[in-house]
Amino acid sequence: MLHIRVNAPAAMTDDVIKIFDEDDAVTGLSVLRGASVKPSGDLILADVAREAGNDVVTRLRELGVHREGTIEVDEVRTWLSRSGFDAEMRTPGSSADAVVWADVAQRSYEETELNWTYLSFMTLATVIASIAIILDSQILVIGAMVLGPEFGAIAALGVALVRRRFTLFGLAVRTLLIGFAVSIAVTFVLVLIGRGLGWITLDDVIGPRPSTAFIYTPDKWSFIVAVVAAMAGVLALTSAKATGMAGVFISVTTVPASGNIALGAVFGVGEAVWGSTLQLAVNLAGMALAGWATLAFQQAVWHRMSVRRAKAAHRPYRML
Repeated sequence: MLHIRVNAPAAMTDDVIKIFDEDDAVTGLSVLRGASVKPSGDLILADVAREAGNDVVTRLRELGVHREGTIEVDEVRTWLSRSGFDAEMRTPGSSADAVVWADVAQRSYEETELNWTYLSFMTLATVIASIAIILDSQILVIGAMVLGPEFGAIAALGVALVRRRFTLFGLAVRTLLIGFAVSIAVTFVLVLIGRGLGWITLDDVIGPRPSTAFIYTPDKWSFIVAVVAAMAGVLALTSAKATGMAGVFISVTTVPASGNIALGAVFGVGEAVWGSTLQLAVNLAGMALAGWATLAFQQAVWHRMSVRRAKAAHRPYRML
């Protein structure tokens, strides 16, 4: 169940109420006249079955509510309501599968914001990855993968293409490029310091590394894993059952590859730099393509579901 709160000018209130009142997926409709100060107007509250969230938000946007006032969408984790249960049952589809595109788009913009926090996590993850390579430690590699914040920006590429938000696409590309560039540059400097202190040697980079050799040896499985992981990650981001994200983070070799690029560059090991760069490119490309394909499929499915809702409007209990 979703809780939608609308602050709207008084002149739009009746139209907003009509949108809610005419939809069988809406329950618990309340109106507080004169409760809104900015904008001056009314406050409308409604509970909506998650499966119908996109249709309701789309109609509110078409009315121009978001320009004159605000539309807030919150997920209700626990609710006890017979009318709410009936509304959910007569709405085609499953709430767990429903994609609330307004929520997905906003989260994508937030994840692609290039800020100090993003760069810090990206840099720290890359530094840990470099240490993992030096020690040939799979545990540290996993830690670096989980710490890396890049998946949000990669998923945003798919959202931008599917929803035609080209500004978002540009922001995501910029965040990824600058994030990897800064993290590799900082790690490069730290590796130089470690080399000068004698803590890191050439043997640490070119010596046998059975536990971390996969980082700079991409193959067909690298691409396949990236595709599968991205599909799982996008489903976790868009579904009401957002589980399994940790599994996605430790499945793709992006941050470890960037750490190995810094190590290889310091010691002039071209094979490590080239192999890691290729590994990074393969993973990013696979994840971006898989994210786009998954989101495009979800959008197509829910477009058909909206058509089903429109056709079944005169038979509200069709799903019972």
